[in-house]
Amino acid sequence: MAVIGTWLSQAVGTGLGCGTNPDLFFAESRPEEARAKELCAGCPVRAGCLAGALDRGEPWGVWGGELLLRGTIVHTKRARGRPRKSELAA
Repeated sequence: MAVIGTWLSQAVGTGLGCGTNPDLFFAESRPEEARAKELCAGCPVRAGCLAGALDRGEPWGVWGGELLLRGTIVHTKRARGRPRKSELAA
């Protein structure tokens, strides 16, 4: 946790997206996840942020412009609730 605290404390006041609204990077909705990824796009520490998150096996959130779930990069999260019947048939 000290590493995460260090990243956030360095980001606060610098204009980095994670320093202005850290909760956005752990949002549940897809539009908020997309917004977090957009904020990462031009970040000067993007590569280091992602590498660190993968090394630590971060359980979830947007790190370095990528969505992580259980320590791995995923394209999108499945929506909450039961899967649709069409998804089960596949």
